[in-house]
Amino acid sequence: MLAHLSDPHLAPLMRPRLRELAGKRVIGVANWRWRRRLEHQMHVLDALLEDLAAQHPDHTAVTGDLVNVAAAGEFGPARSFLTRIGSPEAVTFVPGNHDAYVRATVPYAARHWGEFMTGDPPAGTAPHFPFLRRRGPVALIGLSTGVPTGPFMAWGRLGAEQIARLDTLLENLAGEQVFRVVLLHHPPIGHAGDRFKRLVDRGAFAEVLRRRGADLVLHGHDHSRSLGFLDGPSGRIPVAGVPSASALGRQHDPAGYSLFRIEKVGDGWRCEMVARGLASPGATALTEQERRWLTPA
Repeated sequence: MLAHLSDPHLAPLMRPRLRELAGKRVIGVANWRWRRRLEHQMHVLDALLEDLAAQHPDHTAVTGDLVNVAAAGEFGPARSFLTRIGSPEAVTFVPGNHDAYVRATVPYAARHWGEFMTGDPPAGTAPHFPFLRRRGPVALIGLSTGVPTGPFMAWGRLGAEQIARLDTLLENLAGEQVFRVVLLHHPPIGHAGDRFKRLVDRGAFAEVLRRRGADLVLHGHDHSRSLGFLDGPSGRIPVAGVPSASALGRQHDPAGYSLFRIEKVGDGWRCEMVARGLASPGATALTEQERRWLTPA
């Protein structure tokens, strides 16, 4: 069973050093104090993690935005959050736009969280995207869409090199009996009003999946539960998003996560999605909100 959560935006916001308060960070700190700190509550996140642990997933995918303004002091506590979920063997992480908030601290994610976003041996110890992890019948493919952007911008980009490597990786996996799960932070499906927070090369990403195929795509970023589809060579590919794992629910969907039960059936795969989350804004107990087959039952 594979679990998926995203966007915890860990609090409290570590006080940035004076020299860190410049440019985009000034806006980010103000945004946190006036708006985000009221939405992202650690007691909500604690309840979600307690509920997640009770489900005993085999592996957990976390699709970005552990930190808020990428101040140096945020990265160590964020590693503690990942280890609370599980070991690097049991948890896979891909970075989001807040994890790459400013150029100066982009290397910090690899320094503190590298073990959670590297491929299986002999891939090495440094993150290199896309990376591949095999967990039983599941092949987890991690991508990075987090790039530093200007004030009031939250868009993401894969880049031509990462897309080319993804193309090769999916082509190589196509002949294997594995369930291919692609992880990225930004949604690869657009919607109205996402101009300044979209994945700018989502068309190129969709074209790779159309030719090479995948079985499931998981993302965060929008702080809302969603399910869409991209075209693949032999059918539609489910694309699932989750709310922020710490959201009280005042601004977006209340906190939640998803579980995916994956099994081989004949020459194909069967995948059931179970959505768990807060029933309403301000609630403390998580409940099962939805259960559906993403592939033919």
